[in-house]
Amino acid sequence: MILIGTSGFSYKDWAGVFYPHNIKNNEMLEFYAKKFPCVELNFTYYQMPAARTIEGLVRKVPDDFEFCVKANKTMTHEIDADEDSALRKRIFGNFMEALKPMTARGVLGCVLAQFPWGFKKTGSNIEYILRFKDLLSDVPVVVEFRNAEWITDETFDLLRSHNLAFCAVDEPRLPGLVPPTSQATSDLGYVRFHGRNAKKWWKHSTPGERYDYLYQETELKEWIPKIRQIADKTEKTYVFFNNCHSGQAAENARMLQTMLGLEL
Repeated sequence: MILIGTSGFSYKDWAGVFYPHNIKNNEMLEFYAKKFPCVELNFTYYQMPAARTIEGLVRKVPDDFEFCVKANKTMTHEIDADEDSALRKRIFGNFMEALKPMTARGVLGCVLAQFPWGFKKTGSNIEYILRFKDLLSDVPVVVEFRNAEWITDETFDLLRSHNLAFCAVDEPRLPGLVPPTSQATSDLGYVRFHGRNAKKWWKHSTPGERYDYLYQETELKEWIPKIRQIADKTEKTYVFFNNCHSGQAAENARMLQTMLGLEL
């Protein structure tokens, strides 16, 4: 099963492009859920989610809709080796407590742990990934690396042995970044399209400029055999577009749905 969606849904610059011109913010998710079967929530990275907010989202989607939730930055980008283990456990506990409305209804697909480029392949970081999994023992976990040194058979074997899903990415072909790699390391497949804006990847005024890119059909075609290869080895494969500027993610997600014959 292949499920396609976008990284986030609440964008004002999607009005008149994907959403109707006069749509209200609180109407966006209900409209979105009629077009796509899943969404990746990214606001949870920037702020620790609250159960009340999550409950409000869950009420607006049908029973077969799924949320994939990005781990908060305190869980992936603010790691202190000397930190008290009880504090780290509390952070993870608070995160999962907020997601209870999703787990109770059965609409939580997985948690995405996206580690930064500076999170390099070291023994302590490997230990942290395994600890991350232990702290979220009842939830499928997807690991996204930004540093190319993780892309080895040893890494894939590690993920497989601990039932951790690998996140395949499409991003600029720059030295040190992860190349397009189709790997399945659990029964869950995951692909993220970040765009190929090489000029703005490292040098940008705002983080969003990095993802300002519209894929052409020829570029998406490159990924069709890769996505099918992952899907053949998994029970479910999520594909998300993170090039959210001006509705480009929604346009590319719908384009790929058509190319794969997955119209909702």
